[in-house]
Amino acid sequence: MAAGTLPDQQVLRSLHRAMVLGRRFDRQATALTKQGRLAVYPSSAGQEACQVGATLALAQDDWLFPTYRDCVAMVTRGVPPVEALTLLRGNWHSGYDPYAYRVAPQCTPLSTSAPHAVGLAHAARLKGDNVAVLVFMGDGATSEGDAHEAFNFAAVWNAPVVFFIQNNQWAISVPLSKQTKAPTLAHKAIGYGMPGHHVDGNDAAAVYTVTKQALDRARAGGGPSIVEGLTYRIDPHTNSDDTSRYRDAADAEPWRAKDPIARFDRLLGLDADVYADEIERMASALRAEMNKDAHVHPDELFEHVYATPTPRLRAQAAMLKEELA
Repeated sequence: MAAGTLPDQQVLRSLHRAMVLGRRFDRQATALTKQGRLAVYPSSAGQEACQVGATLALAQDDWLFPTYRDCVAMVTRGVPPVEALTLLRGNWHSGYDPYAYRVAPQCTPLSTSAPHAVGLAHAARLKGDNVAVLVFMGDGATSEGDAHEAFNFAAVWNAPVVFFIQNNQWAISVPLSKQTKAPTLAHKAIGYGMPGHHVDGNDAAAVYTVTKQALDRARAGGGPSIVEGLTYRIDPHTNSDDTSRYRDAADAEPWRAKDPIARFDRLLGLDADVYADEIERMASALRAEMNKDAHVHPDELFEHVYATPTPRLRAQAAMLKEELA
């Protein structure tokens, strides 16, 4: 990070608070999964600097396109914690109003949200809206065809979109070394004709600064960028994953020493304990809401799929209704 680009104290404190809140949210969600209150939960412990730093770099009217591992980013953007977990609980297609928070529905299939993000960014540019789009993806997503199509279209259309790659070095059980021979994932930007930035993904200040510069550039008509945050997936891929089958537990230890919250505590003299009451109130409220039995309506599965339901969709709805009866 260049000299003189360190965010001001207010931004640094906002980054710190959001990471502490996000870590507590992540741990509470993990506990709820073990209690059977969530169908699945992909932890982002250790990746808070990427999610918080990039998300806080967004302007109010910008859009965020998250993946399944980005609940902390969504909460940082303002999505209520219980609504951020509704999809992973299996209760609804999304769980929150995307337009209210400028947060697209979470994307579970790898990289399929990237072309959608480019489409929104391109449409905004055609309309003259002063909007930039931030789309999260993992290192595994860059191996998908959707990522190639998104990168290429974004560059050709000069779309105001920033692709933030959270390189946590594992695509479930596949290490980065078996995905690419590129020196870094940021190098891939060269082939698409856009800037690429490689940043310490455990340094929230660096992530914020680089991402904000890329978003400002996109909003000003400079086109798309790729930002790669190098970090590590401390926890399993999801609660159903067994990391002992493919990696040594000791591999995570050097990354625990680079914990993004502890680094802020140590280097900036910040104290996570000042948020203790706030984060416990959040966790308590989340537990209370998630412990309520959900009242789901199976027929809602078929709503909002098509403006006019297709014959096949109507047949499926009728079949489900008969089975439930």
